Amino acid sequence: MSRIFDKILDLIRIKNVLVSHHGYDEMMYDNILFRDAIEGVGKGIVVEEYPEYHKGPCVLVLQADRSGQPIHVVWGVPKNEPSHAVLITAYRPDPEKWEDDLVRRKK
Repeated sequence: MSRIFDKILDLIRIKNVLVSHHGYDEMMYDNILFRDAIEGVGKGIVVEEYPEYHKGPCVLVLQADRSGQPIHVVWGVPKNEPSHAVLITAYRPDPEKWEDDLVRRKK
């Protein structure tokens, strides 16, 4: 398990969650509901970790929406605001860029 993801899950459980402007735009573009991102995070699989990201550590998580369709969500903990989990972006994975498992990038 990921320490970053554990921290994010803890913050989500106590409802300390923010959504970036980019996150809202991307969710709207791909017809992803915030509720789906929140409800699906507990069953998510960490795809990639970015512990040294300049704005704070974050993770790319494979989740599912309420209809079971896969979504990728990038969750982070801001360096200057570690008391909140932030949904940085969410999108429907492009099959041209991801292997069938949606965990490995195509080379």
